Amino acid sequence: MHPEILRETPGDCPICGMALVPVAGTTEVDDRELRDLTRRMWHGIALSIPLVILAMSPMVGFREPFGLMPKAKGWIEFILGTPVVLWVGWPILRKFWISLASRSLNMYSLIGLGVSLAYLFSLAAIFLPGLFPDEFREHDGAVGTYFEAAAVIVTLVILGDVLQLRAMGQTSQAIRELLRLAPNLAWRVREDGAEEQVPLEAVAKGDRLRVKPGEKIPVDGTVVSGESRVDESMLTGEPVPVFKKQGDKVTGATINGNGSLLMSAERVGSETLLAKIVHMVAEAQRTRAPIQRMADLIAAYFVQVVVVIATLTAAVWWIAGPEPRMTYALLNAIAVLIIACPCAVGLATPISMTVAMGEGARAGILFRNAEAIERMREIDTLVVDKTGTLTLGKPALTDFIARGMPEDLALALMAAAEQPSEHPIAHAVVEGAKSRHLALKTAGAFETFNGLGVQAEIDGRMVLAGSKDFLRKRGIETKPWEATAESLREQAKTVVFLAVDGMTVAIAAVADPIKSSTSEAIEALKQSGVRIVMLTGDARRTAAAVASQLGIDEALAEVLPEDKAVHVKRLQAEGRKVAMAGDGINDAPALAAADVGIAMGTGTDVAMESAGVTLVKGDLRGIARAARLSRATMRNIRQNLVFAFGYNALGIPVAAGLLYPWLGILLSPIFAGAAMALSSVSVVMNALRLRRG
Repeated sequence: MHPEILRETPGDCPICGMALVPVAGTTEVDDRELRDLTRRMWHGIALSIPLVILAMSPMVGFREPFGLMPKAKGWIEFILGTPVVLWVGWPILRKFWISLASRSLNMYSLIGLGVSLAYLFSLAAIFLPGLFPDEFREHDGAVGTYFEAAAVIVTLVILGDVLQLRAMGQTSQAIRELLRLAPNLAWRVREDGAEEQVPLEAVAKGDRLRVKPGEKIPVDGTVVSGESRVDESMLTGEPVPVFKKQGDKVTGATINGNGSLLMSAERVGSETLLAKIVHMVAEAQRTRAPIQRMADLIAAYFVQVVVVIATLTAAVWWIAGPEPRMTYALLNAIAVLIIACPCAVGLATPISMTVAMGEGARAGILFRNAEAIERMREIDTLVVDKTGTLTLGKPALTDFIARGMPEDLALALMAAAEQPSEHPIAHAVVEGAKSRHLALKTAGAFETFNGLGVQAEIDGRMVLAGSKDFLRKRGIETKPWEATAESLREQAKTVVFLAVDGMTVAIAAVADPIKSSTSEAIEALKQSGVRIVMLTGDARRTAAAVASQLGIDEALAEVLPEDKAVHVKRLQAEGRKVAMAGDGINDAPALAAADVGIAMGTGTDVAMESAGVTLVKGDLRGIARAARLSRATMRNIRQNLVFAFGYNALGIPVAAGLLYPWLGILLSPIFAGAAMALSSVSVVMNALRLRRG
């Protein structure tokens, strides 16, 4: 389908005839089209079986089957075949007409042309037999009809459409399963402390909600009071519940354990993580990969070539074929049109992509579009931001050393200067001061220098907190502190210098714990041949310590946020296919510049919007899973395309009658229709293998 086509109701793409994919997910399965086509299919089968028996009986010795005269037999075939072609086949004929009106030939162009020729020829044979020369007449003088061929082809195509819609429904099951995870009701705590049960749609930001034991957390928010373990396996896939206490974040649709929690609602409705996941999956299923666009282009030219081949087939049989020449010419041309229908080609890519996106969603891997799936398999270099990607993104103050000033006073000044900053290290310093119950004064003339440090005026004192270079550029001496700083960096800690009124008076060490899954993820990526490059604003010694601990191939230290994209482009200029993984606002340019941007779902919305892949819970092991899924998907698509084009390459010559001079083999339009439907079914079944891993 073409993603630019938007409709409020289910239907077909007016350009290519493929089924439209919903823009947004819903818990309700809108299967009206499937039910309609299924009903048509069963009517087609019921009418086609007696029609085939009646039409084929002379071939097994029944010259006048059931005592019917040839003329009566023709009328009965007309009565049985017309409802199949005109009512059962109406969706096909409508798509055929749309393809002609839009001048966009597709698979339904060939089917519609073949069915229309067979049906109109048969109508003329019934109502205007005198128009036909003797070579069209059978031994009994009647003109042969092909209602059974038209009816069986229509029924087989409708059968293929039914199977396709069922397969698409299965692939959309992931979205529906995600949506069903959200609870319908929530317990809202009023100002007087009373609890009332309200629909989830009525929950607003700032509402206080009670989550009772065993209930699902209604929306995203923060625990206000209470303790409990929360099952977050729907996000992480990890079966072990996570302990939650006051101040911890909780996610909607996760399951509360035995404790009772009071939470504050922060993200509701379409802003919740679950809603964003559903939206991203639904949007991704509407996109088209480069390989799909190539297949569509080939199919468009292929249809035109097939029409030419069918015309040449008819001409050759009419000029050089045996009697009745016109009959052979018509039947073989119809067989070429039907067997060459690129249904399997049209399904080969989108069905595999849709299955892959559903499987990724189940594993907590969200692909923004089909192109991200295709590109992911080519990645040979992964650039990772340290904070929040390799680490938990929750730095904590581990050491604070002051000289020439009381330690508490120095820490209070540093925390006051850092308080307006949003940087994780600044937050760690502030939290460290608060843990000592230090009073923090308001900073004046605050100024932040991205990736370097902060400057503020506190109680008439000029306070600077930041890196060694940040202080040195302002003429402040840091050399007496270097030995202590280096010792801390060797422990993979980040060092922040504090200067008051032009003199360095203290250093703080902040450590960000490495995620438990990071080592395993890096090992898996390296085994698959991916080079790991770490970017960090930390000092070289700190970066080297982290890289050594994790076995990272290359560590780039003291990198400013605005330089991350530069490093990504440098690696690309070396001929590498680069993926960038990050979680912060300052990672967005690098994520956008990379061949594939990978955002941590635990990070900022800006990062997620800039990325082609989002790992819902920020687990780097998802990158290795995404790469494996990408490779499996592209392998599946190649299998589908080889099968589809190979089938057409073999089927067209047989349908055209190439084997007739030597083996006497001709392909009936009915068998051509069956082969065409079988090819589509085979492609769908092959794509569904992705669901089995």
